[in-house]
Formats: sequence, C-alpha cells, structure tokens
Amino acid sequence: MKKQHQIIVSIGSNQGNRLEHLITAISLIHKEVATVIKVSKVYETPSWGFESDAFYNGALMVHSNKSAQKILSLLLKIEKKMGRSRTKESGYEARIIDLDIISFDEEVIETENLHIPHRQMQNRKFVLLPMLDLRVDWIHPVLKKSIAELILETTDESNCEIVENISSPIEAMGLNAYNYIAIEGNIGAGKTTLTNKIAEDCNAKVVLERFADNPFLPKFYKDQSRYAFPLEMSFLADRYQQLSDDLAQFDLFKDFIVADYHIFKSLIFAKVTLQEDEYRLYKTMFDIINKETPKPDLYIYLYQNTERLLDNIKKRGRSYEQDIPADYLERINKGYLDYIKTQSDLNILIIDVSELDFVKKQEDYLYILEMINEKIKQRQ
Repeated sequence: MKKQHQIIVSIGSNQGNRLEHLITAISLIHKEVATVIKVSKVYETPSWGFESDAFYNGALMVHSNKSAQKILSLLLKIEKKMGRSRTKESGYEARIIDLDIISFDEEVIETENLHIPHRQMQNRKFVLLPMLDLRVDWIHPVLKKSIAELILETTDESNCEIVENISSPIEAMGLNAYNYIAIEGNIGAGKTTLTNKIAEDCNAKVVLERFADNPFLPKFYKDQSRYAFPLEMSFLADRYQQLSDDLAQFDLFKDFIVADYHIFKSLIFAKVTLQEDEYRLYKTMFDIINKETPKPDLYIYLYQNTERLLDNIKKRGRSYEQDIPADYLERINKGYLDYIKTQSDLNILIIDVSELDFVKKQEDYLYILEMINEKIKQRQ
C-alpha cells in the first residue's frame, strides 16, 4: 500500500451551537471521509470578509488514500448533511459549517473548484494558528515557507482566542495502551497493508517482515519439496534476528510498535511445508528460539477466505506467488486457527476480513479499530 496522503482541513461555524457543529463535523469526517489524526485547538475569531457573528474555527490533519477531488466531494456532502447549501452566488455568508481543504501533502492543485494550497491561507490567522497547533512538517509549496513563518509575515491582525480543546477520534481510541501489536494472516490477507496504515495513523514504529530478501522463496514456489527446509530455517533465523533487533530499539518519537508478523508463523508454515522428520527437527529449533522472543501485548489474526486470498495475490502481481494452489492456502489458514486455539498465554483477536475493504472503505477500517479498542477495554 502506498503511503497515505496527509491532508489539512479547515473547519468553522458561526451559527447555532458552534462547538457542537464542529464536533459533529469531525465525527462525520472520521467515519465517512478520512481518518482524523489530529485536531487543533478551537479558536473564536471575527467573521472574515463580511459582517456576521464570530466563528469557531479549527483545523484537522487527516490521512487517506483518496484523491483530493474525492475528499472535496465527500466534505461537501457532509456540509449538506449538516444543513449547509453552497451556491456560486452566495459569497461570504454565515454558515452552520464550513469545510475547506487547505493542503494536500505538498501538492499544488488548480481546478475549477479546487485550489490547493488554499489561496488565502497565508492571509488568515484563523487558518494559520490552528495549523500550527497540528505540528505538521509542512512547507507551502508555492511560497516555500513554514506555517510559523507565514504567521510571522501575515497582515491579518484579527483577534483569535482559544476557547476549547478537542481530542481526535484516533487519539481517543488509545491503541498505545499496548506496547507491541503483531498483526498476522495468510498470504494476501492484508496484514502488511493494515500494519502500515495503523502505524501511520497512530504514530507507531513499524516492523515489516523481510520476505522479499529471502533467496529461497522463488525457488520454493517452483520446487517445494526440495527448498522447504532451507526456506523455513532461513525465515526462522531472520525473523528472530529482526524481532530481537527492532523490539530492543526503543523509539522516543513513537508511541508503540506494530509488526506484520510474529515468530510463531514460522511453525505454522513449517508444519504445512515440511516432511515429518524435518518438522520434528525444525520444531526443536523453534522452541529454543521462541522462548527468547518477546511476546506481543496483542496478537491480531486477519482471517480471509481462500477466494479473496487468491484474488489479492493475483492483484499484487508477485510472479513467484501466482501459482500458489488453493489447498495450500487452506492448510495455512487451518494451521493458524488450530495453533491459536492452543495458545492460552497470548492475547488474541481474530478478525474476519473476508467481506471488508479497509483501504477503500473508511467504515471497514474503523470497524477493525473499534474491535481493537474493545479488546483494550476488556483488558483494563
């Protein structure tokens, strides 16, 4: 999965219960548009460009794989849902909610209805001050200045007073209650995609399996009986080395660790691929190594049905995976589920993702986060 876009959205209201409108908009954006990562302080500011009641303004940092045009379309739908109707002739006016895309990564986008960065952002303190709160590492792609520099140079002298603090929905979930989360699943289940997405959204250190560097993997798919044992032994050694190194290196700037595998996947695959005598030898080595490997605070298993697995494998286009038989994937799934049943010392969460698309559908992604959040609550 490609790295998500970092998008800044300005929010404002000067009608009715202004704070409630902002909170409602944030919730709707998080559920229907993109993951709300950070929320600025709320500022009360005078209306800009027309005479009206004062606004409550703020800014959001959101993550999404959607295009800027798609984000705009969804934001306009939320405005309409909340009772605002935009017209070309309306100009500046009082409004129950105002949602504007201020920045989209560091891109410059000019279309008929979309101007990014927002053309007036450098002239509006009610945009700049909330953006500064978000602490984004962002440089204006046209003016080549940081938010702090734009604030120093702005000609806007309007009074902006802090009136409220709002937590972001992602912060409220508290995934950092765990120090170490491992996400597992069959080949093509989406574990690496989900791991990267959670790491980006929740400020986590990511640990990804280095399968692409294994020289035995392409050979194994061509001749399993010959290359199964060296493949599984090399994976076991590499997984142990990587987990030992990465989990020991504490990152002061990250809240927790999320990995797309755990060491015991080695035993699952080995039991499926190795002959009985090879497996006995392998398990002896595994048991020794497993005792020395840190255990995750939460182990997530993504169950995906075989049909979807084969479809996902085909889409990602790795040549050496294209001939993986369905029965092999079914045996791997069964191996995981059988092994999980025997693990009394692991905090395990099984999520069936066969009908989910947590990349394209925000509600599916939030469903997974909610399941993790419920698991956290059960442990408290």
